[in-house]
Amino acid sequence: MRFMFVGDSMTIGRAGDYTWRYRMWQHLDTTFGGPYEIVGPRSGLYDAVADAPASDAYADPGFPAEARRHLAGWGEGWQHMAPLIGPAAGAAGADVLLVSLGLIDLGFYTAAEGTAANVRRFIAEARAARPGIRMVLLPVIPNVRARDDAPFAQQVELFNELLAKAVADLSTPASPILLAARPEAYEIDRDTYDGTHPNASGEHRLAGEFAAVLHQAWGLGGPYRPRQDT
Repeated sequence: MRFMFVGDSMTIGRAGDYTWRYRMWQHLDTTFGGPYEIVGPRSGLYDAVADAPASDAYADPGFPAEARRHLAGWGEGWQHMAPLIGPAAGAAGADVLLVSLGLIDLGFYTAAEGTAANVRRFIAEARAARPGIRMVLLPVIPNVRARDDAPFAQQVELFNELLAKAVADLSTPASPILLAARPEAYEIDRDTYDGTHPNASGEHRLAGEFAAVLHQAWGLGGPYRPRQDT
């Protein structure tokens, strides 16, 4: 089974991060009961100095190169990934997409309705390339702008409602789509390093939500148990 991580700055991570992708690799490596791959056309972290995804300075240098693969980008949202997902998923033979997108769209590119339209486009493009693909979509999670900006918080709430509707409308037995939960215990001041991007505890919480859906809905992997050494 081939898993592909899709996301924005919270998923690609920056130089020096572990990333929640790393936490998911650890989880799959210890709980997945069969052969699997992590796939995608990219592997780097965002380098703030170069302003490019040019860094391989993961916090754990032992993170295997083949497990670093992803389709994520700093400043990229649903509208950017919709035209990329078909070629990427098709080329990699992706079976399951684990997707965390939406905040950057609402913050810089499209309002809730336009962002939701790009979600539907993304799903259609993924299925055109891989008709039986499965997807787990994470809602927009708590962030500092939504805490401090009431109109933006309303956009986040509306988008999350529209995302849930898209999942309900478009999920099929042949290509199921599931909505991950917003981490109930996620706290901006504890789980991020800047009010938006996850720190180590936040990475575990995000990975845990994806792991819970995979295990509870599809029997993939097991319960998420964070490793205590990182």
